[in-house]
Amino acid sequence: MLRFALKRLGSLVISLIVASLVIFSCIEVVPGDPASFMLGINAQPDTIAALREELGLNSSLPERYFSWISGMLTGDLGTSYTYRSPVSEIVAERLVISLPLATYALSLTVLIAFPVGVLAATRRGSVADISVMGATQLGVAIPNFWFAMLMVLVFAINLRWFSAGGFPGWDAGFFAAMKALTLPAIALALPQASILARVMRSSLLDTLSEDYIRTARAKGLSKRQALWRHALRNALIPVLTIIGLQFSFLLAGAIIIENVFFLPGLGRLVFQAISQRDLIVVESVVMLLVFAVIVVNFLVDLAYAWVDPRLRSRV
Repeated sequence: MLRFALKRLGSLVISLIVASLVIFSCIEVVPGDPASFMLGINAQPDTIAALREELGLNSSLPERYFSWISGMLTGDLGTSYTYRSPVSEIVAERLVISLPLATYALSLTVLIAFPVGVLAATRRGSVADISVMGATQLGVAIPNFWFAMLMVLVFAINLRWFSAGGFPGWDAGFFAAMKALTLPAIALALPQASILARVMRSSLLDTLSEDYIRTARAKGLSKRQALWRHALRNALIPVLTIIGLQFSFLLAGAIIIENVFFLPGLGRLVFQAISQRDLIVVESVVMLLVFAVIVVNFLVDLAYAWVDPRLRSRV
C-alpha cells in the first residue's frame, strides 16, 4: 500500500508542475495590459510604466514564473491588482463559502444517489426502477441554474422559507449560514445525484451478474447478504471516480450558481478577476483549484486500493 501511495504521490507532483506551466502560459498570452486596464484609457505612459514596475510586470517570464511558484510554496500568492490586498486573504475569505458549499452539495449527492441507485439495481425492470431512471434522466437534462431560479421563486419568494440570495457570514451562526447555503447546495446536488445514481445502478448490475455472486448465492447467502457483503464494495470503484470528479466540479464549477444566489465564492472571484484583468488572482485561484482536483484524484486512487486490494499489486 505504501509503494502504491508513493507512486501516486510522484504522479501528483508531476501533474502539479505541468499544470502550473500550462496555467502560467495561458494567462500570459491573454491580450491586454493589466496596468493599462487598471488606470484607464486616459492614463499617461509614465504612470503606466510606474505601475507595471510596481506590479512586477517588467520582469522576464521565467523570473515571474519562479517568483509566482516560490510564493505559492510559502503561502504568498502575491497582491491583487484590483483589490490591492494579498491574494491569500481574498482566497481565504471566498474559500470559507465555496468549500462548505461543495461539501454540503456532495453530501446531499451521495445521500440521494446511493439508496436510489441500489434500489433501481435490485429491482431491475420494476416500476421503481423505471421511475428512478425517468427521474434521473430529468435531473440530468434540467440545467441547474434554471432549477436554482425555480427554487428561489418557490421557496424564497412564495413560501419565504429561505432568503433569495446572499450569505450572512459564519459570524451569524452555523445554522443561519447553512440555511443560506441550502438552496444552492440542492441546486448543485440534484443533477450530480442523478448522474451518480445512474452510475451506481449500472455498476451494481454488472457486479451482480458476476460468477462469484452466483457462487455466493449457491452457498446459501440471501440476495440481500450477497449484495451488502460482496457486490456493493466491488461496485464502488467507478462510483468513487464519479464522486471525485463531482467534488472537483462542485468546488471549481459553481460560478453560475454562485451568481444566481449572490454568493461571494471562488467561482465568482475568478469570474470577476478575469473581467478585471487581475491576472495574479486568476493564476493563483486556478492553480489552487487544480491542486484541489489533483489531490482529490489522489485520494480516489487510494480509495481504489482500499476497496480493491488487487490494484496494489499492479503498481
